[in-house]
Amino acid sequence: MIESQDLELIRRVTRHTDAEHVAEAAYRQLDDLLRTLDDRDWTAPTACPGWSVSDMVGHLIGAARGNATLREYTRQQLWGLRHRHEFGGNPLDAVNALHVREHAHLPASRRADVLRALVPDAIRGRLRLSAWVGRVSIPISSGGSAAAGMPRTVNLGRLLDVVYTRDVWMHTMDIAEAVGRDLPFTSAVNGRLVQDVVVDWVQRHGRPVELVLTGPAGGRYRWGSDGTVIDLDAMVFCRTLSGRVQGDGLLNVKILF
Repeated sequence: MIESQDLELIRRVTRHTDAEHVAEAAYRQLDDLLRTLDDRDWTAPTACPGWSVSDMVGHLIGAARGNATLREYTRQQLWGLRHRHEFGGNPLDAVNALHVREHAHLPASRRADVLRALVPDAIRGRLRLSAWVGRVSIPISSGGSAAAGMPRTVNLGRLLDVVYTRDVWMHTMDIAEAVGRDLPFTSAVNGRLVQDVVVDWVQRHGRPVELVLTGPAGGRYRWGSDGTVIDLDAMVFCRTLSGRVQGDGLLNVKILF
């Protein structure tokens, strides 16, 4: 039996540790998947209501453009604030819709190439911005598509260092599910992101837990003693915490992806 890892000993994914490496690996995993898609796959509906695979990649292109430069990031965020009333008061939903709309003209055959070209600047840009604003926290809207149980604030350092990477990673899973692909979640990046997700989740609920996550990216994690035992596939665990899969008990506590 694999010994449980003490969550207090797990280092976080930050720009001071391995955020750049993890982000690069997550984008590579997505790119590998996109290269396998055919014309029909790009029109497949995803777990995000109203979004096809093509729309989802349009969002990821828009997000990468925003991450690449402060000017573009600011433009997108201001647009989201101005139009949030159209999206249940949620400016993030507005920004995501802007991403999709502004890239609707882009042929599916070009989307993977456009995204790949943006990745280096997107990663550098957000890690550079993290160094400037990493200590700042901002409120998160509970309206629109926000799942019940989500946090009410986010630290910008965490958002820029790892949450945007989780978004890429989770949408990779969304696309794989939409087109019926089995992803080889065996690389170190997947287990590393799962570790970081687990720490965020435990810090949110603060209760003792013994967590057994199965699958290639899984592991055993311990917080406190005599805690609730949860045994679940690692990817189902992450999708539950994102709000894509319904959970109960401690799994009702959500984190940002």
